[in-house]
Amino acid sequence: MKEDIYNKRSRNQRRKNRSRAKITGTAERPRLAVFRSLKHISAQLIDDKADKTLVSASDKEIKDIKGVKSDRAAALGKLLAKKALAKKIDVVVFDRGGRLYHGRVKAFAEAARKNGLKF
Repeated sequence: MKEDIYNKRSRNQRRKNRSRAKITGTAERPRLAVFRSLKHISAQLIDDKADKTLVSASDKEIKDIKGVKSDRAAALGKLLAKKALAKKIDVVVFDRGGRLYHGRVKAFAEAARKNGLKF
């Protein structure tokens, strides 16, 4: 059983490394990094050149959304897009963090696009 967990983590890390090798964020076009855990989802806009987080948001900040995790992810996409547009950031590079573009990650991305972010 322990070997299965190790293999699962290492597979995810390899996928993450593969995508990170191709994706980099700048001040003009930051990297939109999504982190998904079993319970929560969070996202950051990162300038990799300066090693600086420009905007961050988590579904823990959203108190009024009840329901399934995909609904919370969509609300997070809306919140992050509003924060980014307030800082005059509208074009980003999407980094799904080794996860499939499916479920909560997809709901987040579509909500962010719908609310003004371009990627």
